[in-house]
Amino acid sequence: MSKQKVHVYRAAALLVALAMVIALIPGLALAQDGPGGPVMLDAQLDVRTVVEGLNTPTTMGFLNENEFLVLEKNTGMVQHVMNGTVVGTALDLGVNFASERGLLGIAIDPDFDNNGYVYLFWTCRSTAPVDSPYFPVEIECADEPTLGEDTDDTLSVPLLGNRVDRFIWDGSSLTWDLNLVKLRAFQNDSAPIPRGQGDEDQPVLGNHDGGVITFGQDGKLYIITGDTGRRSGFQNLPFGPTTPLTSSGDAVGASFAQRNLFNERPMADDQFGGPLPDDAHFTGVILRLNGDGTIPEDNPFYDVGAAFGGEIGENIQMTFAYGVRNSFGMDVDPVSGDVWFTENGEDAFDELNRAFPGHNSGWIQIMGPLERLSEYKEIETTSLHNEAFPNLQQLRWPPENIADSADEARRRLTALPGSQFSDPEYAWAYVIAPAALGFVKSEALGLEFAGDMFMGLSVPIPLDGPLFHFDLTPNRRQIQTNVPGTTDRVADNDTFNSLKESEPFLIGTGFGIVTDIKTGPNGSLYVVSLSNGAVYEIFRGEDTGAGVLTTIMTGAAEVPGPGDPDGYGSARVLLDPSSGEVCYALTAQNIILPAAAAHIHVGTTDVAGAIVIPLEPPDETGSSAACTTADPALVADILANPAGYYVNVHDPDFPAGAIRGQLMP
Repeated sequence: MSKQKVHVYRAAALLVALAMVIALIPGLALAQDGPGGPVMLDAQLDVRTVVEGLNTPTTMGFLNENEFLVLEKNTGMVQHVMNGTVVGTALDLGVNFASERGLLGIAIDPDFDNNGYVYLFWTCRSTAPVDSPYFPVEIECADEPTLGEDTDDTLSVPLLGNRVDRFIWDGSSLTWDLNLVKLRAFQNDSAPIPRGQGDEDQPVLGNHDGGVITFGQDGKLYIITGDTGRRSGFQNLPFGPTTPLTSSGDAVGASFAQRNLFNERPMADDQFGGPLPDDAHFTGVILRLNGDGTIPEDNPFYDVGAAFGGEIGENIQMTFAYGVRNSFGMDVDPVSGDVWFTENGEDAFDELNRAFPGHNSGWIQIMGPLERLSEYKEIETTSLHNEAFPNLQQLRWPPENIADSADEARRRLTALPGSQFSDPEYAWAYVIAPAALGFVKSEALGLEFAGDMFMGLSVPIPLDGPLFHFDLTPNRRQIQTNVPGTTDRVADNDTFNSLKESEPFLIGTGFGIVTDIKTGPNGSLYVVSLSNGAVYEIFRGEDTGAGVLTTIMTGAAEVPGPGDPDGYGSARVLLDPSSGEVCYALTAQNIILPAAAAHIHVGTTDVAGAIVIPLEPPDETGSSAACTTADPALVADILANPAGYYVNVHDPDFPAGAIRGQLMP
């Protein structure tokens, strides 16, 4: 039997995960928690459901300890939750929820107790174009929002359909106050003008809208928006996607001023012009604004924009960081005040980034560490991740255009004065599709978790939606890596959605599509699951003497062996000797999937011992997670003597054992 790697989802694309939810669940009735619901794989932490039955929840904002607002992406409704019960709808916006659009982000004003301000990022609806599908009927929606009816017609959106508005809370409902900004949403790029783009087959899309908003410790509002498929200056293509390049990567005939966005438009990006960051091309950025929508004068490009003037200059002034492909997660480090965000790659190099004033994150020229640019190009030009041919989603700039050297890639970056490229603080060679990111902003989970970062995924695989936990380095500028055998800040997984070299960060399973992570007023960590339609609370559990054991499984460790020489896997097992409960997460790759069986056995490294606890074998995605029970005395002995027990996984080619690993603390 031949081995098959199963690539199930197009990574870093929330719309695919949503399509799966819609396809599997008629009438958009949301899935409930997976088997047993979410599970924490840490002896100090536990999890419970706060509220469920929500429709595509995206994010939440706390009003006080027992009261919060939660947004529903597809309905446009802001639900008012009190003591774990939805007590009313505070607002019902008329949204376009096609693909990744809809009601996406919430931020509570730092002075909320006095002013009642609540900020929302959402996508408004409009009339679909009839005469030409390449030009929307409206440039923007009216300032005062339309309420009620929603649509999933991808074309029923104005050019500037993504927006951030301020509302006032009166104790039961939200009333519109003012609009802060309107951003690009319309995506139908196969227009015949400009000619020669090579994207006649480009589909209509509605993704890469970003949508996370948060206040920094400086009292400013940070807004992240994706590239919405643009290929312009702020996506590090300052010459337009069809301008020919010299061997050095410079545009033919381009002046220094053009390379720095300070001259006339050298080449049209799409039917709306470009590539300079006018309103139609102002995407892939982190904005920094005052709470009334005005622009802080200490923004990194404020003087640059003032010199430029006009619409383009104002957009440059608003910019805190650029070169962002897309993000579903952003939060502020409670210790340093730095803004961190997740960034989704196409096929290669999802990222965790620490933003700073003037940050250029590198997209489209660079993803992942600059020194590994060749891998970025190799993966993007060879991988078929549910695609007919390798591409970077927008057909007008194929992956073959990626630079062949780090110096060439650097020369191609859009270099606003004061900007700086920086490698990610952590990355995954093949995408795993990160989503929400949140810091623990209290000591309620224990001092060992205070100030740490948690992250979920935008697809519910593997493990029905894993949850990760990261320590930061003492200077708070990087992820603390403690993966044996690695020397850099990249998880060298070798297939999509693989957790290889991410095993030490795994702390939970069964959370589905994680769209928000926030610390509540009580100090607990709250997780919003879009696919499970629920909000969960992670809290400090009782001390029951439980412990966690892990292992890395390989074919070489099998006895008698060897097992599969290419096989690789991991296990994380939480054992509670007081109850006999055993909760675990298994991953496996480069073996026949679904696997035939999995077990915990008794035996040291040179012994093929008896089965003591059967486990659910990894499925076609290469993962499994569940809880079972065993004799408490056995559980206590495994915890006390982990080296005397091992985990192995069997497949049809290796029925005696494909991969194996000895348990260890």
